Amino acid sequence: MILKLAISVTVILLLMLGWILVQHLSRLFAARHPELGPAREEGGSCLLCLCGKNGNCPKKENISPTKDTENHEEAHVH
Repeated sequence: MILKLAISVTVILLLMLGWILVQHLSRLFAARHPELGPAREEGGSCLLCLCGKNGNCPKKENISPTKDTENHEEAHVH
C-alpha cells in the first residue's frame, strides 16, 4: 500500500517537473527566435497587455508578432 502511494506521488511529481521543463524550453525557444513572437501561455492573456485571465483580447486577432507593445497598448482600450 505504501509502495503504491510512493510510486503514485513520484509519477505525479515527475509529470509536473516534466511540464515545467517543457514550458522552460518553449520560453528559451521563443527567446532565441523573436521573429516568431512570444511564447503563448495556455489560458493567459496575449502577453502584451492585461486583457484578462480568460484570454479574451478583442485586439488579439489583429496583433502580428512583429508589432511592438507600444502600438498595442495605444490601440487596446478597456
